[in-house]
Amino acid sequence: MAIQIGDKAPEILGRDQNGREVRLSDFKGKKLALYFYPRDNTSGCTAEACSLRDGYRELQEAGYEVLGVSKDDAWSHRGFIGKHELPFSLIADTGTKLQQQFGVWAEKTLYGHKYMGALRTTFIISEEGIVERIIGPRQVKTKDHARQILLNK
Repeated sequence: MAIQIGDKAPEILGRDQNGREVRLSDFKGKKLALYFYPRDNTSGCTAEACSLRDGYRELQEAGYEVLGVSKDDAWSHRGFIGKHELPFSLIADTGTKLQQQFGVWAEKTLYGHKYMGALRTTFIISEEGIVERIIGPRQVKTKDHARQILLNK
């Protein structure tokens, strides 16, 4: 069953680009913009990450922390972070456990070919760990995602 608005987010989120376990309680007292994206270094995912990077100070001033999640491994994440100077961590969800918990790992179709992949989705989690808002796959504006998070409080 996918996580919905009003649900408590799981405590253990996964391991970041440095192999460190990331927990929901690490963000206590802050809102968390937990964003799921398909793949490092693709055009849409890069635009989204860079929007969040460019708006990071404003997001922090508004009480948010940012955490990205994809199926890419830690090595890929370290390269992506370095190449684009991302100021936030990325979870290496190689087994798709967290993506499945949040209901964003799904069948997709590209040029008639069906495959499993991540649905670009952002979950806004309150200071108490409750999902307050979901910005779904058809709603995410990759080039303006930081502002989208801030304006739709």
